[in-house]
Amino acid sequence: MPEPVIAVLLPCYNEEAAIAQTVAGFRAALPSATIYVYDNNSGDRTVEVARAAGAIVRTERIQGKGAVVRRMFADIDADIYVMADGDATYDAASAPVLVARMLGENLDMVVGSRIGEAAAAYRRGHRLGNAMLTGMLTRLFGRSFTDILSGYRVFSRRFVKSFPVLSVGFEIETEISVHALELKMPVGEIETPYFARPEGSVSKLSTYRDGWRILGTIATLYRIERPLWFFGAFGIALLALAIVLAMPLAITYAQTGLVPRFPTAILVTGLTILAALSGFAGLILDTVVRGRREVRRLAYLAHPAPSAL
Repeated sequence: MPEPVIAVLLPCYNEEAAIAQTVAGFRAALPSATIYVYDNNSGDRTVEVARAAGAIVRTERIQGKGAVVRRMFADIDADIYVMADGDATYDAASAPVLVARMLGENLDMVVGSRIGEAAAAYRRGHRLGNAMLTGMLTRLFGRSFTDILSGYRVFSRRFVKSFPVLSVGFEIETEISVHALELKMPVGEIETPYFARPEGSVSKLSTYRDGWRILGTIATLYRIERPLWFFGAFGIALLALAIVLAMPLAITYAQTGLVPRFPTAILVTGLTILAALSGFAGLILDTVVRGRREVRRLAYLAHPAPSAL
């Protein structure tokens, strides 16, 4: 059988100090692969350095890693996609192992789980956010990954071409993981070294800003993937409040046959109506989510499995 076509995808933003090392590493690890560098409005010499290193350089003007990944997945045709960052923090030498795992076990995604080789490589705040997301996804889908936020992944063609990227920024890794878990794809995970950035390379991440993004992602995932739980919880809370307010009115009515506090009675009625609307909204959206999942599954099945390449 012919060798599968492998594409290495490297999203970049101001990575002049690290991109040449990254391209060289993947060139040595996967000699037959085509290496693409997608520049995201860099203000330094990232484009020139990447092109001189032998990569195919393209540009995405919409700012954000999610926008870059959306463009890469749309533009590039390959059998196997290897995605990493252009900052030389991921171990390029592990790429053949990840690809072999995908082909050997017929998987749709293999995640390079990060093992920090230096204390500064993997921040404590990011570890905490990773653990929170991991626990939430396990509760939602019954399984998860040990490193949800890893940017080092290998994808099959049917994963890439069935994935409608909606994220804009660094929450793209979470969206990728959810797509795999939502469709119950066969996936794997391999521990890979994670290095500190080379001298002159600056991280684009912010512990507090990205922490808020993680919290927002958690709330959004609950709302989108489990709308019945999300809106049902609001409905139950509103109904419980209505019952608490209605109990004194019911006792007074049983004793006197009168309802002396009409504003409270009106409030109880409104809360009960809102609780019912919230419950029905959850039921309707749950049906919508199921239909959307079926459409994604059909798009996924339209492409051959990795073993059929």
